[in-house]
Amino acid sequence: MHAQNKISVLVVDDSLVFREVISRGIETDPNIRVVAKAGDPFEARDYILKYQPDLMICDIQMPKMNGIEFIRRLLPQYSLPVLIVSSANNVVFDALNAGAVDFVGKPNANSPEDVKNFIMDLIQKIKMAVCVNVRKDHSCEVQVINEMQSVPMEKKIIAVGASTGGTEAILQLLQSLPTNIPGMVVVQHIPPVFSGMFAQRLEQTTPFRVKEAQTGDFVEQGKVLIASGDKHMRVKKVGSKFKVDCFEGEKVSGHCPSVDVLFHSVAKEIGKYAVGVILTGMGNDGAKGLLAMRRRGARTIGQHEASSVVYGMPKVAYNVGAVEKQASLSRIPQLLYSMAMEKI
Repeated sequence: MHAQNKISVLVVDDSLVFREVISRGIETDPNIRVVAKAGDPFEARDYILKYQPDLMICDIQMPKMNGIEFIRRLLPQYSLPVLIVSSANNVVFDALNAGAVDFVGKPNANSPEDVKNFIMDLIQKIKMAVCVNVRKDHSCEVQVINEMQSVPMEKKIIAVGASTGGTEAILQLLQSLPTNIPGMVVVQHIPPVFSGMFAQRLEQTTPFRVKEAQTGDFVEQGKVLIASGDKHMRVKKVGSKFKVDCFEGEKVSGHCPSVDVLFHSVAKEIGKYAVGVILTGMGNDGAKGLLAMRRRGARTIGQHEASSVVYGMPKVAYNVGAVEKQASLSRIPQLLYSMAMEKI
């Protein structure tokens, strides 16, 4: 591939060693070239003007200006996808809220295997991120739905799947819904450790009870269970109630946790009493499972292209006939509420 056709990347990190680790690692892919390396946001700004890179990889903790503030100032001026590289810390969600496309957790520098997996993950996300139109308006008007008198919820479940862009989409969804809806189970493609942090963030910023799922947790009204970043999650019926089973396993549809694993279990155990929602994300995970849900009588919703950070998973689900209703992120809460509260 000619140099001009390669994905041009700017690497920003205050650690010289880590800048080199990232740069040499991602350039092992013949489709990627590092055009510049910066030690702080001010140096990075100059390189953006000089080289006009396709994408920026940015640390959060840096001198002179942290990565989050840099992203907030940068994105209104430049159409530049940003990938965050950070240690396991809640601030990655602030970076996503500021406009970053995705993040990768920093590896253990003393573990060659950890570094190798980190580079592979980073390369994959670079190729995904350059397809994102960062100038799109992904905002969602948070309009809390007025609560109606609740119908019996113990037989019903809402299942949600998401990937790239999903952390913000799920946050906006929960902030727009009342807590009198059926219990919710969620698979978000996210690294281990960060899934627990994500659950805590939702617990603190939405009206729902939110926790990282553990085997034996019951699905209950007003409660949201988030799959662990390294375990599949499925739903099982126990008497008149439903609980989750979380287990380690091979990747399904390219992921662990897999949306397909969750959706297939919901199709089998709940059928027409479930609502499935597939949100923004890369790939095809969830399409087969959502189709199985719809075939069993479940109501299904897919996020539409204009409001998706990456219109991959929802597109595949829509194309195979798994999506009953397609809507913008701002309209999904009302649609979901109507479907979940209807009498069967």
